[in-house]
Amino acid sequence: MRVLWQVIVKEFLQIRRDVRMIPIIFVAPVVQITVFGFAVNTDVTRVPMVVVDEDRSAQSRDFVSRFADSGYFELVAGCDQADAAERWLVTGRAQLGLVIAPGFGSALASGRTGAVQVIVDGSDASSANVALGYASAAAQGWAVAVQQKRLRVALGTSAGASHSPARTGQVGLEPRVFYNPDLRSRWYYVPAVLAMILMVMTQLLSAMGVVREKEIGTMEQLIVTPIRPWQLLVGKLAPFAIIGIIDVFLVTAVTVFGFGVPLRGSFALLLGLSTLFLLSTLGIGLLVSTVVQNQQQAMMTAGLGLIMPMILLSGLIFPIDNMPPPVRLITYAIPLRYYAEIIRGVFLRNSGLAVLWPQALALLAMGLSIMTVASLRFRKRLD
Repeated sequence: MRVLWQVIVKEFLQIRRDVRMIPIIFVAPVVQITVFGFAVNTDVTRVPMVVVDEDRSAQSRDFVSRFADSGYFELVAGCDQADAAERWLVTGRAQLGLVIAPGFGSALASGRTGAVQVIVDGSDASSANVALGYASAAAQGWAVAVQQKRLRVALGTSAGASHSPARTGQVGLEPRVFYNPDLRSRWYYVPAVLAMILMVMTQLLSAMGVVREKEIGTMEQLIVTPIRPWQLLVGKLAPFAIIGIIDVFLVTAVTVFGFGVPLRGSFALLLGLSTLFLLSTLGIGLLVSTVVQNQQQAMMTAGLGLIMPMILLSGLIFPIDNMPPPVRLITYAIPLRYYAEIIRGVFLRNSGLAVLWPQALALLAMGLSIMTVASLRFRKRLD
């Protein structure tokens, strides 16, 4: 442990002295603009929708079909009660809930207003506003179409009679926004800063760790010392892990107290799952450091080659549902995708481990796999 402590201290000293900046290359931006030109899309389409039809009438089924056929909504589930729909929203599997009250069809037939409640996940304020606009347009468009249809039928059956056609009621939407009632976009984007800081700091610094020793000529000295490979590995990664944990405290404090973003979930859970995320970022950084020759290559590979694609394809900024199917498949291999769901789930939805266990399990499996491969390559390089 004394040897391990000396390695950790040495690494902290090197981190403090390293202030060089690495130039940006030209190939990576061209490749990224080509790929992300297809993947990055801020248009809101295929909004996942869950429906609670408490009326179960022909009118309510036709109303739901209007939403499903509009091209803006994707029906993912139908529930019997409104409480069951919240489960789909809290897990992020649905962004909008449509609750049709009992008596919807009879109210329309008698000329009254049929009540429909729209529940939207306001974690992403921009998408929520667009989804509400789509829902309002679809509802009013359906009401106008039904009224025109009944008017034509009434005019056809009356055959010139003097009595007026039967009235048709209107659809009254009652919007209700979950998790972000004021639709503040800051609540959606500020927690994402924590994920980006963790990834950039730990992945970039660890990627340059082994390469720095080779460039300054100390790797050969470390190899001939009694330091064991595991001591050198843990000693070089431990400082970056400590920095990452400290950043979790700092950024969470600024997010909550500086920007007023609520932390509705457990901070202990956030800290624990952040540690799982650090397994992946440190492992990727270590793996990069074993395949490059200098710090410039490490910076370009980890920064432009990995960090930027992971940020843009993780769902932190651009909705994954709007990406082409092949690109959506790639996102499942990105650890940041799962950590982004954890961040917003803990901060805004008060999600616990019972909800976030799939993301936690994915981070654990990816972190252990990446760290194992990186450790084997690191040991082989020392040999």
